[in-house]
Amino acid sequence: MDATEALSRAAFNSDGLLPAIIQQWDTREVLMLGWMDAEALRRTLTEGRVTFWSRSRQEYWRKGDTSGHAQYVKSAALDCDDDTLLVEVEQIGAACHTGTRTCFDGRAIDVVVGTVASTEPEESNE
Repeated sequence: MDATEALSRAAFNSDGLLPAIIQQWDTREVLMLGWMDAEALRRTLTEGRVTFWSRSRQEYWRKGDTSGHAQYVKSAALDCDDDTLLVEVEQIGAACHTGTRTCFDGRAIDVVVGTVASTEPEESNE
């Protein structure tokens, strides 16, 4: 699908925004989540650099314009509901505004780890 079709299919929320998950293209590392309106999505799909809409500053911003930590687009895909975008990038430098590689570094939560139930019948001790 080309950029025009992606823009027409994208299901923006009531604020006119689409969540964009940013992932390192080769390692599959999830780097960050940002928000895009239609113009930010258009720029991202047609200019080769990721553009976001800043909800707090109410302006467009491109990762790396001031920090040098740029994101170069490698691929993009809408999810099955067209309401979330996955952008695979070549990340240069830190992805997080705190200076860490990803926005999820050092933020692990202790969880109960689930396991897949075995489909093999249990051995009987009879």
